[in-house]
Amino acid sequence: MKLIRHGAAGQERPGLIDAQGRLRDLSAHVPDITGATLSPATLARLAALDPASLPLVEGSPRIGACVGNVGKMICVGLNYSDHAAESGMPIPTEPVLFMKATSAIVGPNDDVEIPPRAEKVDWEVELGVVIGKTARYVSKADALDHVAGYCIVNDVSERAYQLERGGQWDKGKGCDTFGPMGPWLVTRDEVPDAQALEMWLDVDGKRYQHGNTRTMIFDVPTLVSYISQFMSLQPGDVISTGTPPGVGLGQKPQPVYLTVGQTMRLGITGLGEQQQRTVAANVGDQQ
Repeated sequence: MKLIRHGAAGQERPGLIDAQGRLRDLSAHVPDITGATLSPATLARLAALDPASLPLVEGSPRIGACVGNVGKMICVGLNYSDHAAESGMPIPTEPVLFMKATSAIVGPNDDVEIPPRAEKVDWEVELGVVIGKTARYVSKADALDHVAGYCIVNDVSERAYQLERGGQWDKGKGCDTFGPMGPWLVTRDEVPDAQALEMWLDVDGKRYQHGNTRTMIFDVPTLVSYISQFMSLQPGDVISTGTPPGVGLGQKPQPVYLTVGQTMRLGITGLGEQQQRTVAANVGDQQ
């Protein structure tokens, strides 16, 4: 299944994409697409529905992040050897973990805000892994049993905040709107091999990133198992698994960073596409 959330920010409704690519509403069957509705039993119940029996959603509603009320977003740094090389950093011997603030999460086509005084805003197309069943000290062999599905994440980053402001990666990763997610949560049964997915990202029509999940240093089962040794993974948690080469930081002869008024477009095989416009963050008083 391709599960989706549609509607105004904060008022999203659950839905699915049928075989013809049409949006169907699931509100009569689940209140939302969150950790509470991603259990194997609930996913099996939704999979048994006849999509033709579900109401069609007319028009072109806003698409929200494909999972609501995310408890935590755990990110993996330098998980592609060629990206580590372009970043001038050694290949990790264990997964590099950091957290992305859940307040960064937005819809796949929402604007990305460039913070005041930001200098080096960058892009990163990544495979997102959505947890459907609590994982605590799980083995690599059992890890995928805890995965509900997959999605696209754009791990937007401010490199000066990340690398030049005291060594705290979270500062450069957690800014508001720095976590576009979706458009769909594609359930695990529709992704037979998460290590064979093409991924790409364009800025203003220029292809910067083009990679494949097969070149991950640590694959999805390894990451789920590894992270579960340090913290429990709860239904609705998201793991963003790292990015292939081609980020702005690694451009030669000099880095290239985002400015206001640009458009990012990115996708992963079978998981859809995202498109974001960069805008200046509103620094006025927030209600």
